Amino acid sequence: MTIKKYMIAAIASLPLAATLIAAEAPLVSIKSQDDFFNHISKHCGKSYEGKVTVDNVAGGSFANKKLIMHVRKCTDSQLQIPFHVGDDSSRTWIITKTGSGLSLKHDHRKKDGSFDKSTMYGGHTNDAGWAEMQSFPADQYSKELFVAQGIPQSVGNTWQMYIYPEKFTYRLIRQGREFRVDFDLTKPISTPITPWGYE
Repeated sequence: MTIKKYMIAAIASLPLAATLIAAEAPLVSIKSQDDFFNHISKHCGKSYEGKVTVDNVAGGSFANKKLIMHVRKCTDSQLQIPFHVGDDSSRTWIITKTGSGLSLKHDHRKKDGSFDKSTMYGGHTNDAGWAEMQSFPADQYSKELFVAQGIPQSVGNTWQMYIYPEKFTYRLIRQGREFRVDFDLTKPISTPITPWGYE
């Protein structure tokens, strides 16, 4: 085979080779994010009660309500964590390995299981973070959703999650706003009801 024909044959095979490599390649990941993901997944199947420890808006909708997180479903690439607020089982946090970091989405459902008009907002990591903490600045979908819903102040949202041996924290911050819930991981509680929209 001449050099010219060899080069043509090699070039022609590139798309197939690239496809095969992509299909076999594992998700690229960073140790700090893998460790964070694994620290949470160790609690799979367990539920914990939390309390609001910071809320700089008086009379928030979470006040005086029982708060429960349930690490309900865990795979190698995704964690589903319902967050129950009193009798409201509309919220599920979804943490996903994307191949370029971690994403956090808020799946909001109505009681009949259908999607709320405000759902799947969240963000994606933009740095390595730490094994104990990851930050999720609002992504473009979320920003557009917030503007369309008349809450442009939420465009600056960053969600943070912290995982330590005795405590899990969910935190929302933006300019002028901070909200934080801490969950006691030393005292598992009874499994709550299935979150709305799930089976």
